[in-house]
Amino acid sequence: MREEKQSTRRLQTSYFTTIVSITLVLLLLGTMGMLILNAGKVSRHVKENIGISIILHENVKEADILRLQKSFETKPYVRTTRYISKDQAAKELQEELGEDFVEFIGYNPLPVSIEVKLAAEYANNDSIRSIERSIKDSESIKEVWYQKNLIYIVNENIRKISLIIFGFALILLFISLVLINNTIRLAVYSKRFIINTMKLIGATEGFIRLPFLKNGLFHGLLSGLLSVLLLSSLVYFANSEFPEIRIFDNIETIAILYTAVISAGILISLISTLFAVNKFLRIKLDRLYN
Repeated sequence: MREEKQSTRRLQTSYFTTIVSITLVLLLLGTMGMLILNAGKVSRHVKENIGISIILHENVKEADILRLQKSFETKPYVRTTRYISKDQAAKELQEELGEDFVEFIGYNPLPVSIEVKLAAEYANNDSIRSIERSIKDSESIKEVWYQKNLIYIVNENIRKISLIIFGFALILLFISLVLINNTIRLAVYSKRFIINTMKLIGATEGFIRLPFLKNGLFHGLLSGLLSVLLLSSLVYFANSEFPEIRIFDNIETIAILYTAVISAGILISLISTLFAVNKFLRIKLDRLYN
């Protein structure tokens, strides 16, 4: 009885370890999938916050400025525009500096400007140079200013991060398969004598595999559901912390990711269980004690 209790306890521990291992691996894979699926959205959000400042001459009337702003809003490369008066520019700079520089120097040196946020497709140096040339044709415009180095760095880093995420996902997938396979093999290893006994009394290989595959199916499904619950918590946290990106606001995308995670859990568990059981079905008697 004591040996049977110990054997049952070891088996339960093995099952628990298998479920935890698969759940954690699926959580990591699901997180990587979430990052890959939202990489384009994050990239677009970053690019759409890149802007250019169109500085106007002092003698331009406000009505002409508003008319110019409206004309910019019709352009395909423009996402949003904002008219910044001299007073508004001074107020914003005072908030950044923490002191009233206008009072200190006696006048407001800041120019009137229109801030333009670009559409993501045009947020690169080549497109902005072309936009700059077309904008400067207007006599009301004194200067077009933007951070050239920043735009280059943003686009370069987005490409590098995308490649790193993809490479890391492949490495993680390989490691996860090895980890889950080894965990399941250890679980099946604890039943190697039962498998051999069933073979000796004439049980077919299919009959022996069936309960193991049922367990594998259950463990994979349970692990997939647990990982989906954890992923849902991550999505909720990400949406609350970064509402402007709106991670997974598309129900279809969420359904595809969750279905893929659960299917991966079931498939990986079944395949690993099948290979492990087949190994011990073909093992010789003298190697069972090794």
